[in-house]
Amino acid sequence: MTSKDSKTTSDRIVTRPDLKELARHLGLSQTTVSRVLSGSAKNHRISSETEQRVLAAAAKLNYKANVLARSLRSKRSKTVGVMVPEISEGYSTAVLGGIEEVLLLSGFFYFVVSHRHRTDLLREYPSLLLSRAVDGIIAVDSTIEEDLPIPVVAVSDHHHRPSVVNIELDHLLAARYALDHLTRLQHREIAFIKGQSFSSDTLARWRAICKVAAELGIEINPRLVIQLEDHGLGTEPGRTATIALLERDVRFTAIFAFNDLAAIGAITVLREAGIQVPAQVSVVGFDDILSAATNNPPLTTVRQPLQEMGRVAASTLLQMIHTEKQDWSTHPIRLLPTFVERQSTAWAPQASEAAFSDSAHPHKESNLQGN
Repeated sequence: MTSKDSKTTSDRIVTRPDLKELARHLGLSQTTVSRVLSGSAKNHRISSETEQRVLAAAAKLNYKANVLARSLRSKRSKTVGVMVPEISEGYSTAVLGGIEEVLLLSGFFYFVVSHRHRTDLLREYPSLLLSRAVDGIIAVDSTIEEDLPIPVVAVSDHHHRPSVVNIELDHLLAARYALDHLTRLQHREIAFIKGQSFSSDTLARWRAICKVAAELGIEINPRLVIQLEDHGLGTEPGRTATIALLERDVRFTAIFAFNDLAAIGAITVLREAGIQVPAQVSVVGFDDILSAATNNPPLTTVRQPLQEMGRVAASTLLQMIHTEKQDWSTHPIRLLPTFVERQSTAWAPQASEAAFSDSAHPHKESNLQGN
């Protein structure tokens, strides 16, 4: 036997083994090694000792899976594209958390693209993600107009199409929670901060509010309805809307805001105007983002199950990918809100004019400028 023939298996494969050579080196089947390396050892009841031995050998011998070859064989890249309006505190980040949780457990990678509701990016991103060979797309508060050759799940998009599965909130129940709460506290003069025109949820939520208000006998004063206009991040759109609302000089005892960030912005402006929250004006938000509970005062809000919506969206997309079905005609998957009562709401004041007395007049610029 020559010295060449006497080389050990580990000598032959130390440079860069493939799956077959790694399995031979370990004395295990390729299936077992593959299951360990794909992160599914526990699902197949592979012992932790075997799992650690495979992982240690793969690291020592510099094993790397040929992802490209595997994806060509399976016709899958194990990647998902996620489209969001923005990545900042609030709605999108919470939904992304749920998406990430499911995809990581399933061994999928994902690309995230944000578009800030720019129509050019909304048109371009689906093609861009397709060029990256994604297996599917999750669109969060983002409308994809074209039919794509891959599965698509939409979170809070109310444009129903046969090729897309929609994950939606029950907005009627959400509106009922908020308005029931305010009417029980004897609020009748309620101001409403609507969402931006480009948000997918704006129209659906406003229709639900109008329906519930009619059922409860609440008269919606058009002068107490204002829409978020800014594309800015954080609480600034809510601040701007509330300043404009106060400048109309129409009394109100409560505000129901489109989201928590707008509600927090409203509270800031009300305080700057010398109006006490909740003693003079109650404020209700929507979403229940992390800072809602720590705001001063802690925010009463409609809790949207944002992380759960992300988890359901990701699980649904994976099911679509694995079954390779062409037509996904279905009713929307509708999730239920809950209501969280905190300290930003209270009984309506006996004299609603008190919120707009001369000492706290909304036109005082020194109080409203903030910075």
